[in-house]
Amino acid sequence: MFFAGIQPHITLYHFDLPQCIQDEYNGLLSPRFVEDFTAYADACFRSFGDRVKHWVTMNEPNVETIGGFDTGILPPRRCSYPFGTNCAGGDSTTEPYIAAHHLLLGHASAVSLYRHKYQADQGGEIGITLMGTWHEPASDTAEDSSAAERMRQFHIGWFMHPLTYGDYPPMMRRRVGPRLPKFTVEQSRKLSGSCDFIGLTHYEVNRMRADENAFGSEQRDYYADTATIPCT
Repeated sequence: MFFAGIQPHITLYHFDLPQCIQDEYNGLLSPRFVEDFTAYADACFRSFGDRVKHWVTMNEPNVETIGGFDTGILPPRRCSYPFGTNCAGGDSTTEPYIAAHHLLLGHASAVSLYRHKYQADQGGEIGITLMGTWHEPASDTAEDSSAAERMRQFHIGWFMHPLTYGDYPPMMRRRVGPRLPKFTVEQSRKLSGSCDFIGLTHYEVNRMRADENAFGSEQRDYYADTATIPCT
């Protein structure tokens, strides 16, 4: 029985990578994460799928990747100067994109498994939850309007575009270049349409202004790639 019609959505992964996986092969930076996450999801579907009707593969992966691998404020606290502080190692220019790539592949693999092995019998749904911070221009200028759209593409489109079309937003492809990983044809096929629903956690609206000087830097992280600055 659900109180007032509210049904729980069970989240499989929320910034809680086992330390042993981080120690063994650097966690989200390795494609081995995809296999291990799928095996973990399989165990959960098999054990609890008769009671769980709404599965969320991951919560806010578009936050974990930045906090964990660019600014270094979240585990595993990887970053590189001048983009983060107090990190034991890392590369802020590439690792956020690599970690996000493997999270997306892990999600798609778990969804494919659920749909082919469990969904028909268990009658559930499966999706993902993204941080849904919205971005608006800080002024009426065309530059700030473009900055807000870039940030929307980098923040939400980073995950939603692959989940819908099987690849990253064209804007990200152009601006990040070879630092943005590529999907194989099979990976793209699995990603496209790999959600029965999308969850969004929304806390705030940020006003963005353009900062193309950051994009002109020889070394760029995720935020410099967006060429935006939040207006406080």
